[in-house]
Amino acid sequence: MAEISDDVLAALAPTGPLRAAINLGNSVLAQQDTGGALKGVSVDLTNELARRLGRAAAFAPFEAAGKAFEALKAGACDIAFLANEPARAAEIDFTPAYVLIEGTYMVPVDSPLKEPIDVDRAGIRIAVGPNSAYDLYLTRTLKHATIVRAAKGGGRDMIDLFLAQQLEVAAGVRQPLEDYAQTDKNVRVMTGHFMEIHQSMALPKNRPAGLRYLRAFIEEMKASGFVADALKRSSQHATVAPPE
Repeated sequence: MAEISDDVLAALAPTGPLRAAINLGNSVLAQQDTGGALKGVSVDLTNELARRLGRAAAFAPFEAAGKAFEALKAGACDIAFLANEPARAAEIDFTPAYVLIEGTYMVPVDSPLKEPIDVDRAGIRIAVGPNSAYDLYLTRTLKHATIVRAAKGGGRDMIDLFLAQQLEVAAGVRQPLEDYAQTDKNVRVMTGHFMEIHQSMALPKNRPAGLRYLRAFIEEMKASGFVADALKRSSQHATVAPPE
């Protein structure tokens, strides 16, 4: 194992263990079994990073990205796995993306809305998970449609809101929406997407040595096939981000 400098250790594991915020609201990144065990690409990346640092990995699971973001911003965690959005990047630092996923829409099967471009019109209500990457994106880009935020923002909360209030659209990560649509013939997921979500590692601001190390780490993990293998192990289908 290569020797790690003191400034990198101070930036990435200042309290001893490597404390990682894990977002369970995005099933592409992480999953938790009935016994509480965590798995997924973000868990595997944390374990590999902890191994290289010579530190124990300490996981803090959160039901939604917004809560993981707040924990990281407050310094309660040392790293997190979040979509790189401008509103977040103003408060935390990001590595290059390691996975690319799509934000898309689910609608009733007989909806006249066919493509993402059709959605931004008056009278259209869109269910979202609060403070998710797609909520942040739609908040700054939509001009006519109305955003309706779920109370919690966990993986299925926006779908439950969409169904309960009979909204016109649910926005979310493609894979969970498609998983749900396979169980409900009354809905369909659009083939197009309204955003490409750049999933990255993040750390609190003002830790430059840590950021440099993480940027190189992520590029190596993509190039070596580690990210692709981790996605396969957790039975997730997503695109490994290209080199920066």
